[in-house]
Amino acid sequence: MGLLDSFEKGLERAVNGAFAKTFRSGIQPVEIASALRSELDKQAAVVSRDRILAPNTFLVRLSAADDEKMRALGPTLVEELDGLVKKHARTQGYSFAGPVSITIERDASLSTGTLRVESQTASVGNVSWRAVVDIDGKRHPLVAARTVIGRGSDADITIPDAGTSRKHVEILWDGERAMVRDLGSTNGSTLNGQRVTQAALEPDSTIRIGRTDIVFRVVAQARPPKPPPPPPADVTRAFDALGGSGSR
Repeated sequence: MGLLDSFEKGLERAVNGAFAKTFRSGIQPVEIASALRSELDKQAAVVSRDRILAPNTFLVRLSAADDEKMRALGPTLVEELDGLVKKHARTQGYSFAGPVSITIERDASLSTGTLRVESQTASVGNVSWRAVVDIDGKRHPLVAARTVIGRGSDADITIPDAGTSRKHVEILWDGERAMVRDLGSTNGSTLNGQRVTQAALEPDSTIRIGRTDIVFRVVAQARPPKPPPPPPADVTRAFDALGGSGSR
């Protein structure tokens, strides 16, 4: 059962400053879901007889305490909220101009138990794609052309798994394509259950090293960052050697 099953059963709770100051109980996932659904309904606009356009990018602002609690839930929370927004849009007949993007951000001006939702409509041209890996409930953005993962402190992402090598695998990402490469590890690596030395990496693929699963994802973000620097020449050659396999 998901975090938001209670919401699907019709549970609605009012969220306002007076309630929060009285009970100090903090925000619950169902309240974020309710606020997103309300934002969809308020901002949906009729653009033609057959089309109702709804916002597709959402910024959820939380107090420091609530933000810390929600982050402890890992990427599962945003994934469920994403599914709920899409389901509500289908039910109401809303359409989106581009991919749905939900971001949770800390706002020091908010008190515990309050939240604020901001939304906008972002077209496909205003959406960029960001590569991330999910490991043990924590999301790590891939900000460089090459990301090394292993148990060593000198790895870009360090994992506490004795069954992995200090530098076990690396993920190559050029902004459009991804590739995984085993770095000569002792116990080897698998990609979606198959032993792998080097291969193109598709979204939602699972790399396993030791006893750790690494899920590679490509997610949308509404406000594109500055263009990443061009990948090193050896990274480009590695993609060319695989025949230019795409990540999406």
